[in-house]
Amino acid sequence: MTTNTSTKSALGTANRLDFGASAPKAFRALIAFDAAARENLDPALVELIQIRSSHLNHCAYCLHMHTNDARKAGESEDRLHMVAVWREARHFFSEREQAALALTDALTLVADAGVPEGVYAEAAARFDERELAQVIALICTINTWNRVALSTGKVAGTDER
Repeated sequence: MTTNTSTKSALGTANRLDFGASAPKAFRALIAFDAAARENLDPALVELIQIRSSHLNHCAYCLHMHTNDARKAGESEDRLHMVAVWREARHFFSEREQAALALTDALTLVADAGVPEGVYAEAAARFDERELAQVIALICTINTWNRVALSTGKVAGTDER
């Protein structure tokens, strides 16, 4: 097994593999899936979804990366701070963003209660079928990225892009 000796795990005690180097075909496929999922979606919405999922999954690496990307894209600090409590701060988000965030919560925490019909119906009312499919794909990709980052011990603030 190849290990990445320059990046310590979240606990700082063990070295973990470099996923991209160890599984290059899978890594490239995930990058392609991610790019296809975000195609023609509003970049602000993309970042909100990625931030929310990263919050729920406790992925500091991805949370740091996507909040920085959102700032670079012009997202306000107020909205970034409110993503974690979006249900209590709905006035910061459009109805379309709220529907996407609710779907992100449901799909990220799918083992808890599945995807409730009301959550799906609200998202379907706010997005056309192509957009809804892409939002679902994006939620799936960020959940996969979160799991890769967590399992390989990626450290927040060390984004190598």
